[in-house]
Amino acid sequence: MFEIGVSNPYNNNLFAPGHTACAGCGQSLAARLVLNALGKNVIVANATGCLEVFSSNFPQSSWEVPWIHSLFENTPAVASGIEAALKALGREDEAIVVAQGGDGGFADIGFGALSGAVERGHNILFIVYDNEAYMNTGVQRSGLTPFDASTTTSPAGACSYGNPTTKKPLAQIIAAHGAPYVAVTSVGYFRDLEKKVQKAAGIKGPKFIQIHVPCPLGWGHDTSLTIKIAKLAVQTGLYPLFEMENGEITSVVKIAPKPRPVEDYLRPQARFRHLFKPGAEEELRKIQAIADDNIRRFKLFEG
Repeated sequence: MFEIGVSNPYNNNLFAPGHTACAGCGQSLAARLVLNALGKNVIVANATGCLEVFSSNFPQSSWEVPWIHSLFENTPAVASGIEAALKALGREDEAIVVAQGGDGGFADIGFGALSGAVERGHNILFIVYDNEAYMNTGVQRSGLTPFDASTTTSPAGACSYGNPTTKKPLAQIIAAHGAPYVAVTSVGYFRDLEKKVQKAAGIKGPKFIQIHVPCPLGWGHDTSLTIKIAKLAVQTGLYPLFEMENGEITSVVKIAPKPRPVEDYLRPQARFRHLFKPGAEEELRKIQAIADDNIRRFKLFEG
């Protein structure tokens, strides 16, 4: 990190090193990839959450671009104001307005603001860093928490196998609002991530990208496994990567050479360890069925 107002010596990256993210943090890597793909002509509104906390400890900042911290619930509204101000000044083509946050900022607490901004057609790029729980406040479940994951508010135990609901299809919900471009990608597929971010930057109107970002602390996996686990989520079919344009799926990332069993993805994570105890076999079958359904619906494998 560097002090605010002081030149950053790490000028190769628009998201500078030295922040206080956990080792192996998928979100910090994704943020760097996003900014480097977009370039300097951006204005970022950032929701409360891990990314805001570990990147902006006053008087230091990792942000080499104009950046404003907003609340959990209103970041899309703040970004809408920025976009409207640029338009009023006749400067809308001078910068890409980015609104970014995590599960709470977009899928849950901030969903109303996101829905409204997309409905109004603001020319904003919305980035959701999906680490599948409220990591900054204690690993509570969110609408993006996967089925049977153990969190502090959906703990696995004698009466429960963890989160009882399936993951909210946030990208499809935003596509149903009429957004011209919606994409899902992963920090484990950085070329795919960069390509989708750059494509979105060239489209007028509301653009939405959801990025899967493993959290070693909240998921309970070794810090060296972040990229491997991100790839396994895709290779099992549990996290399909796709693009939607004007409500239609236009591309998917295929699984090759064949889908991996969901156990390969679940086993390294402490949040799923209860599924490998005697008596939990049916739960594993349910999760495999979710993956199999994704593979069929998105045509992820043509074997």
